[in-house]
Amino acid sequence: MQQHGSGSLIALEKRYGANNYKPLDVMLSRGEGVWVWDLDGRRYLDCLAAYSAVNQGHCHPRILAALTAQAARLTLTSRAFHNDQLGLFYEELCTLTGSTRALPMNSGAEAVESALKVARKWAYQVKGVPPGLAEIIVCDGNFHGRTLSVVSFSTDSTSRNGFGPFTPGFTVIPYGDARALEAAITPNTAAFLVEPIQGEAGVIIPPDGFLRQARALCSANDVLLILDEIQTGLGRTGRLLAEEHEGIEADLTLIGKALSGGFYPVSAVLSHEAAMGVLQPGEHGSTFGGNPLACAVSRMALKVLVEEGMIENSAAMGLRLRDGLAGLGATAVREVRGRGLMIAIELDPAAGGARPVCERLRDQGLLAKETHTHTIRIAPPLVIDAETVDWAIDRIGAVLAAT
Repeated sequence: MQQHGSGSLIALEKRYGANNYKPLDVMLSRGEGVWVWDLDGRRYLDCLAAYSAVNQGHCHPRILAALTAQAARLTLTSRAFHNDQLGLFYEELCTLTGSTRALPMNSGAEAVESALKVARKWAYQVKGVPPGLAEIIVCDGNFHGRTLSVVSFSTDSTSRNGFGPFTPGFTVIPYGDARALEAAITPNTAAFLVEPIQGEAGVIIPPDGFLRQARALCSANDVLLILDEIQTGLGRTGRLLAEEHEGIEADLTLIGKALSGGFYPVSAVLSHEAAMGVLQPGEHGSTFGGNPLACAVSRMALKVLVEEGMIENSAAMGLRLRDGLAGLGATAVREVRGRGLMIAIELDPAAGGARPVCERLRDQGLLAKETHTHTIRIAPPLVIDAETVDWAIDRIGAVLAAT
């Protein structure tokens, strides 16, 4: 087998791949827990965790064992037939999250698209909205994926430019503004779709009480509350679901990423009410959604998340990391914010941008990712320990001090 170095592999990506990403120049080849290694054997602390897809850590041995065991038995049947993993997956997922129904899909964007379809169907069949007039309220700064319908209501010009004409039926309001939400609701409003914390926007946390107000407004106006917990869910914020911080329940909750521990694309729409009941056979589906391999992997991913105390560890280590970063007192830092192990470092514009800082962090053995020019996201796997948190604070502090 021909051996390639980092340079030649990057060249292959540039030659044959679509130019739709700008990764840091590091070629990873192995991962374990919170650590990853490049082709030259250099070790790095992963502080992105694949945008929260590897909350359970890289190559978790119990999830790996579940994957290989199921892959040797049965991987895919389509939903034309039953498989012996799907019912168990449904039961365990719904019991853990307090849901009544689940709709399995593959990517996070598919979960969002599925929820939009369910909300519209519900509006026509249950709420009595006239055909073709259903409206869905969203927030500025949102990130719910990159499908055409989703970018139709994005306020990020990079996501929208050149992709029109767009899907109609969406109203955009300021994030965290309950008065704007109340004003936007009409008799044709089917749902309010919102992230409990806006991850891609830079870990933007809404004002205290906003989600409770949104829940109350949706209930009072017969509107479905849809929470996109694809990044915030499954322990990332120190709770199983971020909605728990305000003691509410959504009508539809979207999860993905860590639902498989990073081994396989799996997502799901969870229903806390009767909204999912509007779907009938043939109206929505996916060849790979709910396949036995995905179900077996997800069942174990959920099990280790709970049994190994990862959610509690996220809360404790997140507080330690956030306080440590805030205590650095770096002049280049405008703000440190976050919840659990979902943290952002907002840099002063005079610091020259987040990308160069991420490159210097890489050189110090820590991988993080910039977003929106001046923000660095810090989101390591939930299995990180106190010693490693302190190691990260020291490395980040040294880089920021020189910025």
